Order: sequence, then C-alpha cells, then structure tokens
Amino acid sequence: MDSNDFHLKQSPYSDPGAVPAELPADPRELAALVRNLLIHREEGGHFGYAMPEERRREDAEARYVSEILRILRERSRTPLTEHRELGERFAGTCRDFALLMCAFLRATGTPARVRCGFATYFEDGSSPVTHGDHWVTEYRLPDGSWRLADAQVADGAHDVPFDPLDVPRDQFLVAGAAWRACRAGDADPDAFGIPLPTGTLQGLWFVRGNVVRDLAALGGVEVLPWDAWGLAAKGEPEVTADDLALLDAVAAATAPSITSATSTTSALPTMSAVSAVSTEEIRRLCADPHLTVPAEITSHTTYLGVRQVRLPESLRG
Repeated sequence: MDSNDFHLKQSPYSDPGAVPAELPADPRELAALVRNLLIHREEGGHFGYAMPEERRREDAEARYVSEILRILRERSRTPLTEHRELGERFAGTCRDFALLMCAFLRATGTPARVRCGFATYFEDGSSPVTHGDHWVTEYRLPDGSWRLADAQVADGAHDVPFDPLDVPRDQFLVAGAAWRACRAGDADPDAFGIPLPTGTLQGLWFVRGNVVRDLAALGGVEVLPWDAWGLAAKGEPEVTADDLALLDAVAAATAPSITSATSTTSALPTMSAVSAVSTEEIRRLCADPHLTVPAEITSHTTYLGVRQVRLPESLRG
C-alpha cells in the first residue's frame, strides 16, 4: 500500500460509517461543514454561548468519528450538511476538528492524516507559552504536495492572517519540528505547552508527548490529546540517551523536510516547508515497543481525572 492509499483508508478512529451522499468533495466546503458541526468546548465565550457543563466535560472523551456523528444525530434531526445552532453541535477539542475533517476528506477521495503539534495563532501573549498544543489536518493536493488545514478557524470563526486551508508551517509546527527546534537550541522548550486554569503545562516533556502522539496519528491511531504511554508517559528524569535518540529518529521521520527560504541554520520551519513523510518508516517506528500503542494507556483527562483505558487490538494500529 503506497502513502496515498494508506491515507485514503479510514482508521478505526476516523471511520464515519455511512456519510451523506451530498457530502462535498471540496476541502474548503468540508472545512466549513466541520466548523458547522463542532464547537470547541472552550469556545463558548468566544461565541456568546453558555456551554452546558456536562458537554464541556464529557463530549471530548469520544474517541471515534462514528461516536461524534451519533451524538450529533441525537442532538438534532438536521442533516449534517445543513446549518446547526451552537446547542446542536458536538463540544470537542482541536483533535475532534482535525479528525472529523480527516474522515470527511478520506470519505470523498482526498488522502489526509491528522497532525499533532503546536500553533501560534491562539496565544495572546498572556502566558510564556507562544506555541500552544494543537491538532490540525494535513491533506494531499493533486500535485502530490501536502497542506495543513485547520477546520477550527475555517469559515471566519476566528480572525487568522492566513488561509485556514493552507496553514503556514511557521504558524503550526508538527510535533517533530518543535522537538528538533528545541533539541537544536533554536527554540525554548518552555514556549511549547498549554495554559490551563489549573496551571500551565509546558516544556520538553510536553513536546515529547506530542511527538509520540503525532507518530501514532500518522500510523492510524488518532488518540485523544491527553492519552499517554511508553515514551509519552515517562518522567523527565527517567528519559535515557537511547530514548532521546529514538525520539530524534521519530522527529526526523515525521518532520523530515524542514527547509527555509531565508535560513539554512534554523531548525524552525517556515512557510516553504514541505512534509514528505515515509509511510514505511512510520510503520517501522510505530512497531517499536517504546512507541507502539499498548493494550492499556493512561488518559489524563482534563475534567474527569486520570483513567486507565484498555484498547482492543483493532484500535492499536
């Protein structure tokens, strides 16, 4: 199976089951459709919507697109392709926007994959974090190149200085690019993380976790943003030189073509960067016992505490 075939195939997480016959094939229309079906669970204030606390806490624990669609159909009989009021939407996270967009792209014939990393365009300067934890979709153009798309900021939902269907790679860094920049001394690890009401999570350990989650997503296991296992779950003092070398290899495989039109020395990507990911190398790394998704993972949920979650073999890639 070549790269395009692999990224056209639904994963157990992205598989939507039956999709509307009228689902558009144009990526821009699909991004607007996803934006119409979802609301980020922390966006209530942005839209002047009183988010029900139960939805804010529980919706984003849905692991599968089929589950997201089931909840949407329970909340409204409105067809998925028609406008929905905020109260009829699924209250998810950036990962859910990325996964649903990926599912719809695959369903309509566009190779796509979910990417985990860090975005600059949500940070307002109130925190030391300048690159916030974020997930987007990467999709293939007819010419063979890949672009980043962020359905969460599509359709005018947020004021961003770029096309949401072509997110600049210096505005969203895939996790491997962030890792390489930090390891090269071109970026401060404490600039990467997520500000929370309970405190800011940041540092190289956080980048490390996203490197592992991004690899899993590229391998077809699009976990929740707070899932941890293997090298993503190790305490910083336990990380060995061999672990760092393995993570460097993952970063090289998942963010291999970091180029710059203005500099050949910085590890930080620019708008000219291209992501040429080798599917075979991703499979090899995903099979490493330090990286492979195991039968039991630890889910550090934001609102429901720490949980041990068992995944059937079919859901582990």
